[in-house]
Amino acid sequence: MNQDTRHVNTRLDPHETGGDDPDMNLSDSWAVSPPITTRVSAAEAVFADLRDAIVSGRVAVGEKLPAEAALATRHSVSRSVIREALRSCTALGLTETKTGRGTFVIADRVTGDLDIGNYAARELMEARPHVEIPAAGWAAERHTEEDLQILLGLTEEMRGEDDQQTWVTLDGQFHTAIARASKNRVFEAIIVDIRGALTRQSETLNLVAHRQQQSNREHDAIVEGIRSGSYTAAAQAMTDHLSAVRGAVESLRG
Repeated sequence: MNQDTRHVNTRLDPHETGGDDPDMNLSDSWAVSPPITTRVSAAEAVFADLRDAIVSGRVAVGEKLPAEAALATRHSVSRSVIREALRSCTALGLTETKTGRGTFVIADRVTGDLDIGNYAARELMEARPHVEIPAAGWAAERHTEEDLQILLGLTEEMRGEDDQQTWVTLDGQFHTAIARASKNRVFEAIIVDIRGALTRQSETLNLVAHRQQQSNREHDAIVEGIRSGSYTAAAQAMTDHLSAVRGAVESLRG
């Protein structure tokens, strides 16, 4: 099990991390804010600081954020943690990364749909119920013992996983396994196609809306519905899960 909680600085000082970069023009108020140390998820701490700096106006729209390496040094975390936080800022429409130039602030509040790769969150939420609810129902009626053991193993791993990146990978495997257990290759092909977007959405919701533990409980309910052999029970559990995801996505807007 990977532990993704640590003591990290949740205030950034750009003069310490790339302050000599002529492309940066960060406000003095953000630069002189003293670091605050707290025990939280490393990615959550970085994301919270970035979002707070952007929303509060301490880093203005149009300004460039410090480079990944500088942020990693400042927070004493890996660059993968920094990338995770930056992806969530981008998904919320707060920043934009320009190849070869860096990451720039493009908005100071969340106003539109989440940007999660090839598909928008709205598109996913409109499509998923038409695929994943019947897939769960058919999985209840058609699953093999091997299918069930795979699902049980995945939910057990997710309950014990503290590393968010590992968890979202398992989450993608979980939803793919349900589609596979439905014995409908169309359902499976669709989930495989959108899996990358599902992973990005899950990553953002865990980081911003703290969905991981609640998702674990919802996943357990889905598996219990599948294990029961009841189409209705499994489909209802998936309906509840997707409704909760929709609620979390909508809570991020505005």
